[in-house]
Amino acid sequence: MVRLKDIAQLAGVSVMTVSKALREEPDVSAATRARIKKMALDMGYVPDSSAQGLRTKTTKLFGLVIPATTNPIYARIIYAIEERSHELGYDVLLAHTLNKPEREDHVLRRLLSRRVDGLFITPVYRFEAEARIYQEIVARQIPTVLLGSPASFCKHFFSVEIEELVASYNLTKHLLGLGHKRIAYLTGPPAAPWAHERFEGYRRALREAGLEVDDKLVFQAGNTLEDGTKAALQMLNEGVQPTAIQAVSDLVAIGCAETLLQQGIKIPEDISIVGFGNILAAEFYRVPLTTISQPKYRLGIAATEMLQGLIRGEKVSSRRLPAELVERKSSAAPKF
Repeated sequence: MVRLKDIAQLAGVSVMTVSKALREEPDVSAATRARIKKMALDMGYVPDSSAQGLRTKTTKLFGLVIPATTNPIYARIIYAIEERSHELGYDVLLAHTLNKPEREDHVLRRLLSRRVDGLFITPVYRFEAEARIYQEIVARQIPTVLLGSPASFCKHFFSVEIEELVASYNLTKHLLGLGHKRIAYLTGPPAAPWAHERFEGYRRALREAGLEVDDKLVFQAGNTLEDGTKAALQMLNEGVQPTAIQAVSDLVAIGCAETLLQQGIKIPEDISIVGFGNILAAEFYRVPLTTISQPKYRLGIAATEMLQGLIRGEKVSSRRLPAELVERKSSAAPKF
C-alpha cells in the first residue's frame, strides 16, 4: 500500500507538504501540487477515507433509502442523486426497505452506524403518528431530505415531491375533455399521502365537471403490476362498465391494461386507460400509455442540492415540482 511517506520521499518534500498538496491547500504552490498529485496517481495512491473522516468529522457518505430498485420510477432519481453527489465529492450507500417498516428501521440504523453525512429517504408510509427511527434521526440532527410526501411521523423533515394533486387533476380533465363521464379510479396504498393527493385531484376534476365520485367505480389497488391485475379482475367480476380507467401509477395501469387485453377488450376502442409516472415501459407498452411525466431526474438533483444546503447550514424549504401530461394512444373519445 502506497503511503504519504513514500510519495514524500520520491518528491523530496515533507509528508505535511504531500498531505497539503493532495488536499488542495493554498499554501503549496500550484506547480508543486500538480507534481505531487501526478506522482500520487502514478504510484497508485488511494486516500484513507477513514482517517480523513476522523480528521474532518465527516465521512463523505450519503445514505439513500428507497422501497426497491425494481420499481422503475426510481431509476432516474437514483442516477441524478449519485451523479450530483459524485460532483460534490460524496459516495452514496443504497438500501432497500421493500416497503416494510421493520426493514426500514434496520437499514436506517445501519446507515447511521456508518456515520453518513446525510440521508435521502422515501418513507415506508404507515398510519401511526410517530415512528421511533425518525425521532432518532431528528435527535441526532442528521441532515435529511424526503423523496416524496411527508406524513405525520416524518413531518419534521424537508421534502422534494411533485405536484401530485394538480397532475392528477389534469389527467382526469384530459379524460373528461375526451367526453368520458364514467371514469373508474384505481387507488394507491391507503397510508401514502401521495396516493390521497392523486385521488383528490381526480375527485376535484369530476366535481368541477358537475360529477360526483361513484364509489362503485373506485377500486383499491396499490403500486404494482399485480395490484393492477387484481383491480381489473375485480372490476370485471363486479360488472361495472366505465368508459375510462385512471390508475394511480403506470405499473398499476399496465397490469390492468394487460388483463383487459387478455379478455378481448380493446384499448382505447372499448375503454381508455391512463397511468401516472411515465416510466420507460409506459411509452413502449403495446398500447403506448397516456400518463403524467414526473421530473424524476430534476427531483433527484433538487434533493441533492437541498441536502447539501442543509449540511452547509443554509436556509432551505421543501419543494414541489410540476409534472406534465403526456398524451399517447391509450386514451381516446368513448364510443358510446
